Amino acid sequence: MKHVILGAGPAGVIAAETIRKHAPADEILVVGDEPEAPYSRMAIPYLLIGQIDEAGTHLRHGPDHYAKLRIDVKRGVRAKAVDTTARTIALDDGSSVPFDRLLIATGSRPASPPIPGIHTDGVLTCWTLKDARAIAQRAQKGARVLQMGAGFIGCIIMEALAARGVQLTVVEMGDRMVPRMMGPTAGGMIKDWCEAKGVRVFTGTRVEAIEAHAPLRARLSDGQWLECDLVISATGVKPAIGFLEHSEVKCLQGVLTDEHMQTTVPGIYAAGDCAEAFDKISGKTIVSAIQPNAADQARVAALNMVGRRAELMGVTQINVLDTLGLISASFGHWEGVPGGEQVELTDRAAWRHLSLQFAGDRLVGCNSIGWTEHVGVMRGLVEGQVSLGEWKDRLLADPTLLMEAYLARAQAQHARGLVKA
Repeated sequence: MKHVILGAGPAGVIAAETIRKHAPADEILVVGDEPEAPYSRMAIPYLLIGQIDEAGTHLRHGPDHYAKLRIDVKRGVRAKAVDTTARTIALDDGSSVPFDRLLIATGSRPASPPIPGIHTDGVLTCWTLKDARAIAQRAQKGARVLQMGAGFIGCIIMEALAARGVQLTVVEMGDRMVPRMMGPTAGGMIKDWCEAKGVRVFTGTRVEAIEAHAPLRARLSDGQWLECDLVISATGVKPAIGFLEHSEVKCLQGVLTDEHMQTTVPGIYAAGDCAEAFDKISGKTIVSAIQPNAADQARVAALNMVGRRAELMGVTQINVLDTLGLISASFGHWEGVPGGEQVELTDRAAWRHLSLQFAGDRLVGCNSIGWTEHVGVMRGLVEGQVSLGEWKDRLLADPTLLMEAYLARAQAQHARGLVKA
């Protein structure tokens, strides 16, 4: 049996190792589109800060790790097309690779905004080790850096840039920071916090053009021109699935999968940031590009690839963010659901905010800032779909009673076997 894995990120590596564990004699090939050893993109900010070196970004250490496991790793090539009938993959180096089982774990790529000058020298993304090397060279202390985008990934990049001592300006087209993770109050508080830490932040504003002067000049939608030494584009990512366009593999936002992470073509699976999996909480398929999901999906896919039936229990909708020392979290339907109830509690002086969203007597989503002691409880209540009973009204009156509600309801239901694992 020959297993081919497209993608050398966390999902690809975990899947390869899982296959080897359960199928000692099978052939495994991992195809990565970068020349680097398999590494974690989430480690790049720590590289820019100087907390780790490049080897510290590697997913596995030791030059012979993959060789010992008899996992072949082909670097620096990208899939161009998949022939689901012939069971072959065309690569951009002109070669063709046959497969019996295929895992699509190609992750995401930065979305490039349609801005004049976006491809100018000195405008970079922060997505690869190659990007990180270029940023480290330009983002020296005192350099004027303009970052486009203040979403989840953008805020992580912003933290690394701020730690390098640059003069940082962030431009976000949404009306608040982290608009896909935080409501208006929470997103506004994060902006206030960043500005108090010396970062200039524009929300509700777009970069409309970048001019290749020395220094660079960026025109904002409010008419201002900003001079900068470096522009970072952090305007979002999208699944890297273009090579599947003319295949029989069905794609929506990502590669559509079932509970076994199998696509619409038998024997072909998907996992990680490119996969669209069923979320039992929302009742629909979603792409949730966080590493815990990638790991769970990779294991489920790999087990099914070797004939061991396994099901994905659910898709985690969690984001926990450290923005210059301010901890925020978002779970589930943080924006609320039609007909649902909600409660908010805000203490701006203490930099604390809590927003709870209910559907019936269940907590279905929440936002928090500063409530670090409640992160595990919020996750347990949302993902466990816990029936709160009379505790729902108590939380509407006092949302700080989350721990008490969890102890009273979740643990009792777990003991009776009612909470979903």
